Amino acid sequence: MDFSFSEEQNLLRNTVERFVQENYEFEKRRKIVAADNGWNRDTWTQIAELGLLAAPFSEEQGGLGGGPIDTMLVMEEFGKGLVVDPYLPTVVQAGGFLRRGTAAQIEEHIPGIIGGESVWAFAYAEPQSRYNLADVTTTAKKDGDGFVINGSKAVVLAGPWADKLIVTARTAGGQRDANGITVFIVDKGATGVSTRDYPTVDGSRASEITFENVKVGADAVIGDVDNGLPLVELISDESIAALSAEACGCMKMLVDDTVEYCKTRKQFGVPIGKFQVLQHRMVDMFMNHEQSVSITYMVNLKLGEDEAERKKAASAAKVQIGKAGRFVGQQAVQLHGGMGMTDELRVGHYFKRLTMIDTQLGNVDFHLKRYADAA
Repeated sequence: MDFSFSEEQNLLRNTVERFVQENYEFEKRRKIVAADNGWNRDTWTQIAELGLLAAPFSEEQGGLGGGPIDTMLVMEEFGKGLVVDPYLPTVVQAGGFLRRGTAAQIEEHIPGIIGGESVWAFAYAEPQSRYNLADVTTTAKKDGDGFVINGSKAVVLAGPWADKLIVTARTAGGQRDANGITVFIVDKGATGVSTRDYPTVDGSRASEITFENVKVGADAVIGDVDNGLPLVELISDESIAALSAEACGCMKMLVDDTVEYCKTRKQFGVPIGKFQVLQHRMVDMFMNHEQSVSITYMVNLKLGEDEAERKKAASAAKVQIGKAGRFVGQQAVQLHGGMGMTDELRVGHYFKRLTMIDTQLGNVDFHLKRYADAA
């Protein structure tokens, strides 16, 4: 199988790489995440101007006609720069839902995403749900032609910056039933929507969002009423593929930084990189990163296959990425010594991001069980 990238894909990678180098140099990033709102709207505008927000959308939808591989390249380079802009929730998640929406939904919402005018967040997790996408207590009850939504969502990443929300709510069935879940578009400024915003451990921002008698029309439904879970699972697997690529970018930087540090840090008059036991640890870091890259390619190539194969691929990738990210992060911190976790050194920031990626959309234990169930 040929894993070489096309000329267009290489140009895309180079474009993103230059953007990250110019806008996410480590000290610049520290200032961005330390600001009151936690991000810089101007960089989001630049991302839009470069066409990166249009990459996954079809030409008929106003996009560039890219696919999962294009998203993978963007996310890997974003991982190298620890980019906090809401590309995953807006383009991969909300964009993934909207691409499968009605013609009216596509026409109304996708141009705003591509142009950088609107930011979206995916509100699916609840305090009791852990990683079970079917565990939904937020309700949406029929009200004339529309619905009334009541409930709450937890850890809505990019929630503080979002204008629009993709919300899962139960329209039928019991709390954990696979049937009875419906996906809605909700304006964050709608009456009855309240948020509590906070920073996350990796420097991003999230919200706890409460819905109290929030009214939406029938045109706010994405997909089929009562049968939204298969679409939610599909978007989640696409998100896992994108997160895996971002994690590979983080691991690449940790490996490079650690090797460079071990070449210059001296102990007993020689660089510590000369010690064989440390060389072995750096080789293990390198191997974990390379294995993660391989499985990231695999999951992105399998997103278009049948549901069972896609789920297995996504869970396998999440397990590998979770284990490798923890190992590479721990080794990088230890080999840098006590300063490995200081705020002034970027090693600790990559480790924190990898820790967050491990918990997003299911951790290692959850996906080991999911893989076993799908096998």
